[in-house]
Amino acid sequence: MQEIKVEITDVNPVELFGVNNTKLRLIKSYYPTLKIVARGNVLVASGEEEALQNFELKIQQLILHISKYKELTENNIDNLMLEDPLRILSGDGSEVLVHGNGGAKIRAKTFNQRKLVAAINTNDMVFAVGPAGTGKTYTAVACAVRALKNKQVKRIILTRPAVEAGENLGFLPGDMKEKLDPYMMPLYDALRDMIPAEKLLNFLELGVIEIAPLAFMRGRTLDKAFVILDEAQNSTVNQMKMFLTRMGMSANFVITGDVSQIDLPKKQQSGLTFALDRLKEVEGIGIVRLNKNDVIRHQLVKRIIAALEKEEDE
Repeated sequence: MQEIKVEITDVNPVELFGVNNTKLRLIKSYYPTLKIVARGNVLVASGEEEALQNFELKIQQLILHISKYKELTENNIDNLMLEDPLRILSGDGSEVLVHGNGGAKIRAKTFNQRKLVAAINTNDMVFAVGPAGTGKTYTAVACAVRALKNKQVKRIILTRPAVEAGENLGFLPGDMKEKLDPYMMPLYDALRDMIPAEKLLNFLELGVIEIAPLAFMRGRTLDKAFVILDEAQNSTVNQMKMFLTRMGMSANFVITGDVSQIDLPKKQQSGLTFALDRLKEVEGIGIVRLNKNDVIRHQLVKRIIAALEKEEDE
């Protein structure tokens, strides 16, 4: 049995421990074999050496998070506890992707989101697969905006298969664009966080940023562009084949999707599952799988996903 003392000097201990030690109790739950006591601004932990070393690195990681982001939520703690502490402390993947509206610093917040950024940095084509709320699309859009601002590409193309999730958009008034705009809203929402409204409108009018259904990609060669296929689980096999072969000489492709939310007819195979199976060994293609630990929405979303996964397993 060994003992270590970790002094909290760079941040307010209340930020780390929480009011009435609520956050500290959550931290303790990840170390059931350790005895952990807070004494003022010092954490005293006793137990086996390996667990103590991990605990000390995690506390440093949490303090670093507070220093960077000026807050530490219970959701942050859950995410950070499941990450490799040595990787995070080295700073891999934690760079600011873009400065959003109001000066907000937009960056990957979880381990797998950082893996996604790293995969996009090193591969021309990346698949990002995971449940709702894991930041697949948002992270990909941030990387696209970064590439546009850095003049690495000349345009951004965002596309989705026009498959309705149990709803009928045909009754909506307006032309094709007006009918599809509500369906494309998550893409617009991400862009609005990162680009001032007037500039975004100008980009859309000039075609620097294009948002269109997947069917509109047929026959095109997408070059000098950052292209994101969102909701790819709702593409058919033929649509996926068509899309993947649109890639020009200087393009980045990111394909995102959630294989647990396929809205295609039951007998029709998803283009996403087809591509993941066929392309998993192809050099130059990255595949990143996100999970419930990457959810950065309300804590309930993480619990809902866990409950649904349990039901599916049973």
